[in-house]
Amino acid sequence: MIEPFLTRAASRSSYAPGTEFTMDVITLIGNTGTYLDSPYHRYEGGTDLAGLDLDTLVDLPAEVFHLTDAAARGIPAAAFAERGSGLAGSAVLIHTGWDRHFGTPEYRAGAPFLAEDAVGFLVGAGVALVGIDSLNIDDTEGSGERPAHSALLAAGIHVVEHLTGLGDVPASGGTFSAVPPKIEGFGTFPVRAFARVPDPIG
Repeated sequence: MIEPFLTRAASRSSYAPGTEFTMDVITLIGNTGTYLDSPYHRYEGGTDLAGLDLDTLVDLPAEVFHLTDAAARGIPAAAFAERGSGLAGSAVLIHTGWDRHFGTPEYRAGAPFLAEDAVGFLVGAGVALVGIDSLNIDDTEGSGERPAHSALLAAGIHVVEHLTGLGDVPASGGTFSAVPPKIEGFGTFPVRAFARVPDPIG
């Protein structure tokens, strides 16, 4: 919710003629839109947003896995195995195509997620961040367990959910950035997530 703190009309009495400002108050849950989860989101003693190292958030090598033809909702470790040895320090971005439903009721049911064996594989590969263009990196239609969040955040691997546009990012060669504000005692917050891709040749 966005509400005015100072309207342009009200500001005119405080400034020179022709000078005006607007200031607003925004109230939102940290899990709004495209957002990043820090370890503090899952663990009381985990690193909060203020403690995150920019080197783990900015210009990470982007390894995009285009999995729009996946046969099952749970994305298995086998989907990542071919590039497994080169994933250390990268942002692994999972393009399922589910973002086509973003903003519609269909987005909430039947969404793809990261299978538990894939979580273990990515932790072992030493990735820096895992992002997905889906409702959640875990299966929200099963039990209340969240194995992907639990294992990734325990390993200090950031999670970004509700990405869009991954279909326009090449499998390799680009970089990915997603930086939340530096807030102490806070675990998750919306980000402006973006990829930079190499210039086409020719």
